[in-house]
Amino acid sequence: MNGAQDLGGMMGFGPVLPEPNEPVFHADWEKHTLGLTLAASALGEWNIDIGRHARESLHPADYLSSSYYEIWFKGLIKLLAERGMLTPAELEAGHSLQAPAATKRPALAAAHVPAALTTGGPCDRPVERPALFSVGEKVRTRNMNPVGHTRLPRYARGKTGIIERVHGGFVFPDTNAHRAGENPQWVYSVVFTGPELWGDGADAGLTVALDCWESYLERL
Repeated sequence: MNGAQDLGGMMGFGPVLPEPNEPVFHADWEKHTLGLTLAASALGEWNIDIGRHARESLHPADYLSSSYYEIWFKGLIKLLAERGMLTPAELEAGHSLQAPAATKRPALAAAHVPAALTTGGPCDRPVERPALFSVGEKVRTRNMNPVGHTRLPRYARGKTGIIERVHGGFVFPDTNAHRAGENPQWVYSVVFTGPELWGDGADAGLTVALDCWESYLERL
């Protein structure tokens, strides 16, 4: 999906200005947004790729005018509404107006939060067939513009690079984000030069390593 979140290589947004001694949260509502998102995710109604897609599929004007945790909050509202766990009336009222919807897993108790955060949600999976590519091999990324979720950025499509590492098998986000199965694939670290990605004016000494699922790649 060519959404507003895919900013790599785009111009006109000004320089990145790091904030000295930046706090983890700038306001309490940001803490609450993170907590609500993690608690809601623990109910088992969506996976990490569905959650990411909900945020990244916000309207571009909405996405680009929102702060980081505003995007998280708006994505969470979309997910809850899509699954009938939140109504417009409840959002307006600021509290529940009906019995809570049944969920795949029970609410995460406070005592279980540390263990859940430590365990995380591993997405490595076995792949039935051998890896198609090997370290040192030259490959080209596919020139594709899917309407759904993808982890291949626009600036790296149709580009030639070298396989630097074979990471193993992982859930394929392009299908997992749309409830079409995990479909695990081999994932590779592919190194691209600056000129290959950005053209003749790029720093010739620059390299960028991207983690690419196998179906993103073509053999030359």
